[in-house]
Amino acid sequence: MCLFTFINRGHCVNTKNIAKRSAYAKNVLFKGDLSDRKIVDKMTGLINNALDKHEEVLTDFLNPGERDILKKIAGAEVCLQSFGGHLNAEKKRVFITEDWDNIAPLAYQVTVFNIEYPQKFTSLSHSAILGSLANAGIETSTFGDIITDGNGKWQFFAKSELTDFFQHEITYIGRTKVRIRPSLNQKVIAVDDESELLSAIVSSLRLDAVLASITNDSRQKIKTYISDNLVKLNWHSVKDFNIMVNENDVLSLRHFGRCEIKDISRTRKGKYKVAYKLWQTKKRNRRN
Repeated sequence: MCLFTFINRGHCVNTKNIAKRSAYAKNVLFKGDLSDRKIVDKMTGLINNALDKHEEVLTDFLNPGERDILKKIAGAEVCLQSFGGHLNAEKKRVFITEDWDNIAPLAYQVTVFNIEYPQKFTSLSHSAILGSLANAGIETSTFGDIITDGNGKWQFFAKSELTDFFQHEITYIGRTKVRIRPSLNQKVIAVDDESELLSAIVSSLRLDAVLASITNDSRQKIKTYISDNLVKLNWHSVKDFNIMVNENDVLSLRHFGRCEIKDISRTRKGKYKVAYKLWQTKKRNRRN
C-alpha cells in the first residue's frame, strides 16, 4: 500500500521538507527519547538516499514504532510500501520510492522458515526462539515475526539472504535441537497470536492507573517503571504518567508484556471498564 502520493517539486524542496520534519521529530516529538532520536536520523538517511540516488530503498524489518517515525518524516515526498511475510505482520520491511510502484511480495526478499524439532518430547516458546535468534550474532532487524499455530508448529520470517546462516548456525533453541528450513512454497501456518482477551475496572484512564490494574502493580511502581523508561505507549517511550489512555492504544511494559486497548466503557458506578488484548511474557496474578 502506498501511504503517500509523490509530489515532484524538485529535489531541493524535497530534501528541505524532509530536513524540517526530521528536525521537528527530534526536537519536539521525541525530544526526551535518545533511542527514537537515533531512529529519526536513520530513517532520514534512508529517505535521503532514495531521493539522492533516485533508487528504491529497502529497509530492514521495522517495528510499528519505527514505521511510524518513517511515516512522519516521509511526508508527501516519497511512497512507502511494506510487507512482513504474512497478514497482520508486526515487523515489516519497507520500500521507499519516489513514485508509486506496485511492488510484488517477492521483491521484499522475505523468507518464512520452519522450525523442525521433536514436538512429541518437548516444546518451544516465543521468548526462547527470540533469544536464540537475537544471540546468534545477527541484528534483530534482520528477522521479523515469530509465529505459532498454537499446536507446536513454529515459523519465523527473515531476510532471504540469511537462509544459509539460519540453516547452518541455528541448531539449538535453548536445549532443544532444531533444524531450520525454508517453508515449502513459502506456506505460512495459521497464526495463533497467543493473546488473551481480558478486562479491568479502573477509576481513571490515566496511563499509570490502567497499567497498574493490568499488571497488578501499584501506581507508584508503575510511575517508577515510566521514569526508568520501561513503559511504551504506541511503541514510543513515554514520560508522562498522567497521559490518558484511549481505545486502540498499545501499552507495553518491559519484562511483562504488551496489551492493546480494545474497548472502553462506563460502569453503573461511574468507573471505566477497559477491555484489552494481552500478550504476556511473564505470568503474574492479575485483577480481572
